Order: sequence, then structure tokens, then C-alpha cells
Amino acid sequence: MSGEIRLSRRRFLRYAAGTAGALVIGIGSAEALDRPTPVALLGDAWSQVGPYLRVAADGRIFIGVRDPDNGEGTSTSLARIIAEEMGADWNRVVVEPLGLGVEQGNGEPRFLYGRQRSGDGTSIPAAWADLRQAGALARWLLLQAAARRLGVPADQLRGEDGMAVAADGRKISYADLASAAAGIDAPTTLPPLKPAERYTLIGKPAGDVDATAVVTGNLRYALDDSLGNPVIAVLARCPYPGGSLDTADRDAAKAIIGVYAVIEITPEPGQAPGTTAQAPALAVLAQDTWSALAGRAALKATWKAGDNPEPSASVLEQKALERFGDDAFTPTIVREDGDIAVARKKAVRALEATYFQPWVAHATAETPNCVVRLDPDTSVTVIAATQSPRQAYAVVQRMTGFRPDQIDIQVPRGGGGFGRRLEHDYIAEAMAIALAKKDDAIRNRPLKVLWTRDDDLARDYYRPMAVHRLNASLDKGKKIVGWHQRMASPSALVGRATPDNRLWQSELVADALPAGLVPNFRSDWYPLDSKLARGEWRGSPHVTPTFASESFIDELAHAVKANPLDFRLAMLGDARQLPYSGRGGPIDTARMANVLKLAADKIDWSRWLRSENGLGIACAYVFGAYVAHAIEVAPTTDGIDIHRVVCVADVGRAINPLGLEAQLQGATMDALSTALNLAITIKDGKVQQTGFRDYPIATTQPLPYEIETLIVPSTADPTGASVIGVPSAAPALANAVFRATAVRVRRLPLLREFARLR
Repeated sequence: MSGEIRLSRRRFLRYAAGTAGALVIGIGSAEALDRPTPVALLGDAWSQVGPYLRVAADGRIFIGVRDPDNGEGTSTSLARIIAEEMGADWNRVVVEPLGLGVEQGNGEPRFLYGRQRSGDGTSIPAAWADLRQAGALARWLLLQAAARRLGVPADQLRGEDGMAVAADGRKISYADLASAAAGIDAPTTLPPLKPAERYTLIGKPAGDVDATAVVTGNLRYALDDSLGNPVIAVLARCPYPGGSLDTADRDAAKAIIGVYAVIEITPEPGQAPGTTAQAPALAVLAQDTWSALAGRAALKATWKAGDNPEPSASVLEQKALERFGDDAFTPTIVREDGDIAVARKKAVRALEATYFQPWVAHATAETPNCVVRLDPDTSVTVIAATQSPRQAYAVVQRMTGFRPDQIDIQVPRGGGGFGRRLEHDYIAEAMAIALAKKDDAIRNRPLKVLWTRDDDLARDYYRPMAVHRLNASLDKGKKIVGWHQRMASPSALVGRATPDNRLWQSELVADALPAGLVPNFRSDWYPLDSKLARGEWRGSPHVTPTFASESFIDELAHAVKANPLDFRLAMLGDARQLPYSGRGGPIDTARMANVLKLAADKIDWSRWLRSENGLGIACAYVFGAYVAHAIEVAPTTDGIDIHRVVCVADVGRAINPLGLEAQLQGATMDALSTALNLAITIKDGKVQQTGFRDYPIATTQPLPYEIETLIVPSTADPTGASVIGVPSAAPALANAVFRATAVRVRRLPLLREFARLR
């Protein structure tokens, strides 16, 4: 923005590029990040590259952030990567979310900003690969301009705190250089990147750029936008997966004062989950939220469950156990090393355990919502919190048929994502209603679709329930020589153009530990049928199997009377690199051992054998990051108290340690809350939970007052961090509970099962 003019994100970028005296920098779209990043300087051809920063004549530096921020802190970290390279004064930096960048290119959409996605631990690694160059280019151009002004070679200048600084102490502000720098030809080769020893921003703690606006209530979320005087829509959705509408009193709804219309929508056949409305629904359109909700209540809609209603989790669990015991059923073999049958025959001891996990929801603080302004002939503007603007664009473009230049998708900060906003059913609903509203009184007005909390819980894309059966064979030296893990779950990839033999990828990681540590290893996946919508959830596909494997390792350690920490370290063995086919590999066993030792030291693991409280530990490797949790609990008359939680993470170079600490703490709290209390249950074919009373996200007790974090110093390339604090928290908790009470919890949610077993 400039002065007092408030413009859309797209207009802001056009305006900024044409401002006199401004230097605007961009890098081209890089679909494959391993290719050399193109270098470009924006002149009037602003649409040819994605603008990432602007040095304004008044000294402010505007940095555009391409990835959505739903609380992960990407707006801060990505901006600091660029600011570091250019030598900006962070106090003069203004961070702007870019929204979707797309234009027409040879009949196909051309995405201007490269990848735009958040919440799956990819933002920082991708930024490290390409966004530094935008800052380096800005610094190069500014120093070239300064060299001409000062009469010294550019390589004898440095960028520092928004200034070009000469060896003799002379300084010129970037603001004074911006106009001249904009007239310098771009370099023919990529400018050199700043050496790490000169970093002043990267690796130093910084508060979230939106923190003040968040705590003062001034930050505008998608829920706060309206594009004028919108028609409000709430939907009555079929509660039965695969069900249909039976009856509804549309006249009664339209008789409510303020109600304009009732519109029926249905999922588009043949479309992948998350790209169309999830369920048949009646949308009540009204002048305000109160009238819309009253109209929805007046509908008194009834629904038919259809054939083969959704079974309860207990039915699916029984099906899983039957398949585990049916030699005629052929699972998908995810990984196989050696021969587990031979290992079992030679074993001195074999142990087996079965673990159960429920369906769980995302329950984001901000429920799904979407604002649409549609001109059926010329354009559409969509305002929605999303974790993938490109996927949102694909939904809007399919439903409207518009060209890229006719579609404006604005992405304000979202109130939590955790994978829920990777699905765009709420945008598809809004588009379907906008295209269907024909009444002259509302046809040309913007539309705002709102979800209530009960809507959100009843129609989420849930983390799939799962059953695990693990079998281990041990030799006389108490070493694990055979490991067979079987997992049964409804894949989150069904219907998403994934081959049947790869559906396990949403549920398991083929090379996740202890794969590679045990000579005879096999991982099998058994599909379960479900109509319930499912999708990515914070930490998928690591979180669900890690609870089972890390709990089982603890069981094995206790079975052979070994210290669980020593047992894990012995499994990791000598420092080496383990092959890893997933993102972030290979696995460095020394780095994993290090986070375990640090977590143990911080919680004083030497007390493990003699402490009145219980200590538990667990670890995980997630997208290139190494993390360990150590937890101390004490039994109470009605459950447990969590006294201490320690989380240690090695994520490579930490861009913003303060933001990383917040991510680790938040993810740990989320994981503990989920493990302690949360489950989505099915009865009579539909979800039972309607709010936080029956989906009780933990508030104070039994959660700890503080989560202690330790970030391992590292010079390795950074990894993502938004999900890494989740997978090892729940097993560390269960292991601590066992040590404190001798009750082994193999079924979540933990408090309910603990009360049953004790």
C-alpha cells in the first residue's frame, strides 16, 4: 500500500511496480526448485515475474510473502530470509501477503510466485532454495548504485541495516539509492549469497509480524472481510456420508424475516474430495447471520442415510483385527528387509501389541468461511483462508470457466490450518451458491458463506482411525532382530487419483524408524472402507504410526528390563546415514541420538528408575527434522497430572528461533490435547460431536503450565517446523503414564482408556 490508499493485493503490486523511485524485485516461477532460479528486475513488465520486495523512496521496504500464514509464522520467517540477504533494516520492513499470483500463459495458467502452500513443513525449505536470491539481487543492485555514487568498487561495499556502507564508514540509505538502482541492468549471473557468519537476522529471535494486530484484535481474518454488504449463507448439510435430502420446509425458512432464498447444492460427480461440496445441502441466504441461522432451523430438514451407513470405529477395528488374522487377505507391503519369519524362529523372545487410534478432527479456531463477489460475465473475487491458493484457484476456475486474469483469490491470515485448509469444499460451496443465486435482489451482491462449530465438526476431513499390530523378535543380547508392523486404516488418498498400491502413503512413511535399524523388517498396510471424509492432519503421515512404534519400543525396553533411553540409543547404534526415500532424507542417526540425549538431560532422566513420578521419552524424524519429547507425569485420584514437558528439535538452521519455539510449543500442546481427550465417534451412521463440550480441546489441567524447548544449533539447511512437534508427544506421554502407574495405554484418547484400565 502507499499513503492512505487501500488497494487489493493485486492492485497493490501493480501500483508498487509503477511508483517513481521504487526498486521492485522478483523471481520467476520455478515449478522445479532444483533448476537455476531466473533473475529479473521489474520495470513496467511487472506481470512477467513475481514481485517479492520493493524498496520505496521513503525508506520502507515492502516484502511480499507468497505462502499463506495460518499461524505457522511463515510471514515472519520468509520475509526475514529476503531481508537478511539484502541487508534490510527490519524495523522498516512492511510484510504483505501476496495472495495468488497467476496469469495466462500459452493457454495455461502461469503461476508467478512459484510454490504457494503452507502447513506441511515445506515453506522454509523451499524458501531457502529460492527466496534468498531475491534479496541478494536487491542488495547487488543497490550496491551497484552506491558504488557509482561513492566512486568505489561495489565489492568493497556491504549492505547493512538498510544502508550501503563503505569501508571508510560512508553510508547511503537504500531509500536514496532505490531510484538509481531501478535503472541498472540486471546481472548476467546470480549474485553471491551472504555468508552465514554475517547473518544479523537469520538465527535471531523475532516476534511475529502480525503479533500486535492479533493481540489487539486489529488483524483481519477471512471472517472479517465482506466486500461490502454481502448476502449471508449458512448451510444445512446431510449428516450421513453418502446420504441425501429427505424433507425440508423451504417455505417456513423463507417466511423468516430477512431470509432471501433457499438454494439446494450437491457435490459435483467425479470430482476429487476437497474440490467440491462434501455433502448435499440446503443453503439459506439472508440479510444477516441471525436470520440465516433462524431460516436454517425453520427448514427442519431430514436426511436419508442411504445404503451401507458409515460404521462405528469399533466395527472398523473389528474388521482390522479380522484382516490381521486372515492369511488369505493380501495387504500392501510397504517395506520388507530380510526375513521376519526366520528371525521369529530364531528369536529368544517375541512380543506383540495392538494399538488403537480414533478419528480426530482439526477444530481450527476459525471455522471455514468464504467471501465471493461474482460478475458472471467478467470476473470473480474470492477471499478465503487457504493453505493452497493454487488448489483454490483450480476449484474456482473449473466452476466458472474464467481465464486466470478474471480470477482474484485473496488469502488473508487464517485462524489455524493443520491440513483442514488444504481442502476447498467450503470454497466450492460458496461458488456453487454464487452461481445459483438468480434473485434480482441478491444476484449482484457479494456472498459470504459461514460455518458454525457444529458444521465444522460434523463435516471435517478427519484424520483416519487406525489399528496397529506390532510384533518384535529379540535375540539373547536383548537386541531387536525382527520387526513386523501391520496397520489398518481408511486411506486419506482414496478418490484422489492415487493408485491402489500407493494409498498407504497418507498413513505411513516407508522408511520411518525403526526401518533401517532392524535387519529383518516388514511393514504392511491393510485398507479399511469408510465413507467419512478424511484428509491431511498435522503431522500426517508420521503422527499415527509413531504413536504405535514409539510406544512399542518402550514396551520392549521394559520387557527386557532396560532403560528406555539406553534401549533406543542402542537401536540407533553407530553414527551413520540411513537411506530415506521421503522428503528430507537421509536419516542421520547421530542427530537423532543427540536430540534424545538432550531431552533426557533436560528432564533429568537419571531419575527414571527412582522417581515417584513417571518419565517417558519418544522421538521422531519428520521431513528432515529430528525431534524428541521427554515428559514427566504423576497419577492423581481422577487421572494424571503432566508436570513437565521437554521438546528438543534439530531443524537445521533455525530462521526465527522464537517462531520455531512457538511452533514446537503449540504443536506439542495440540498433540497432548488430542491424545488425552479427543475422538470423533460415529453412531447411527453420523458424527456425534457438535461442539467443544463433546470434543473437549484441553485448556489448563492436565496440560503443563510450560513446555520447555531446546533448539539444536545447526548449520544444515533448514527444514519445516509446523508439524514436527506432534508425532513424538503422544507416545512420550503414554510411556510416562506407564512408568508412573504400570498402566499401559494402547488406545487413545488416553484419559478415557486410563480410567477404564486402572
